[in-house]
Amino acid sequence: MGSKGEAPTWADQWASGEDSGSRSTNGKADKKTVAGNVKAAASEGFVKAKAAALVGAHKVKAGTSTGIKWVKEQYQKKRTSK
Repeated sequence: MGSKGEAPTWADQWASGEDSGSRSTNGKADKKTVAGNVKAAASEGFVKAKAAALVGAHKVKAGTSTGIKWVKEQYQKKRTSK
């Protein structure tokens, strides 16, 4: 840093290196950890949403198939009873 009367330089304030002190290094590590946690939570939520959508799609498919079979049976019953 310069003398007492000068403001600290950008490099002094935002030093990036091992000798910069624990404050700025820990801040970056904390940001990466928080970002990693947010990313992991979002990924987990996406996986859960995808699984729920897949289960819902299977239920819709099964219900549609059952409904079509029922309609066909009703049509066959009505057609053969005449």
